[in-house]
Amino acid sequence: MTTTLRAAAILTLAATACTPGSQPGADAQQSQVASEAPAAAGAATQAPAIDDADIAAIVVAANTIDIRYGEIARERATNEQVKQFAETMIKDHTAVNQSATELVTRLGVTPTENDVSRSLEAQAAQMRETLRSKSGAEFDRAYIDNEVAYHRAVLKAIDETLIPSASNAELKQTLVNVRPAIEAHLKHAEEIQRTLARGA
Repeated sequence: MTTTLRAAAILTLAATACTPGSQPGADAQQSQVASEAPAAAGAATQAPAIDDADIAAIVVAANTIDIRYGEIARERATNEQVKQFAETMIKDHTAVNQSATELVTRLGVTPTENDVSRSLEAQAAQMRETLRSKSGAEFDRAYIDNEVAYHRAVLKAIDETLIPSASNAELKQTLVNVRPAIEAHLKHAEEIQRTLARGA
C-alpha cells in the first residue's frame, strides 16, 4: 500500500470512537472492549457532518491512539502473534502519521480540532485504562477483541460516514481504494482472535 493510501487508512479510524463507553466495574470491562467500537460507529453515522479539515485533525488523533494501544500491547502481551500484531500497528501507524501530514499538506487542508477528535481521545483514554487493568492471556484477548471490534466499525464508518463526508475527490477515492486493506487487517485480527479462543 502506498504512503498516500496508508495515510487515508487512518481516516477510517476516526468514526469508530465518537462517544465514550459508560460501563463501570471490572465485570463490565470485557464486554466494554467488545462493544465500544461498534457502538461508536453507530454514533458516528448520526454525528454532525464532518469536513476535510475535521478529518485531517481526526487523522492525527486516531493514528496516535492506535500507536498507544500497540505500545501497551508491546509491554503486556504474552502471545507471540499478539506481540507481532502490536508491533505492526506501531510501525504502520507511525509511518501513517508522517504520510498523513504530507497528504493533508498537499491537499491544502488545515487540520481543525473538533468534537470528534476530542471525544476520540476521551474514549481512547478509557480503553487504555481497561487494557492496563489486564495481564497475561486476559490482556491478549482484550487487546485483540478491541482490534477486531475497532476494524469492523472502521469498515462501517468508511461506507456510511467517511466516504460520504469527504468533499475532496482524491480523498474520497483514496478511501474507496483503501477499504480492502482495512478488511485484510480485520481478517488478520480475527484469525488471531480464533487462535486465542482455541487456547493456542
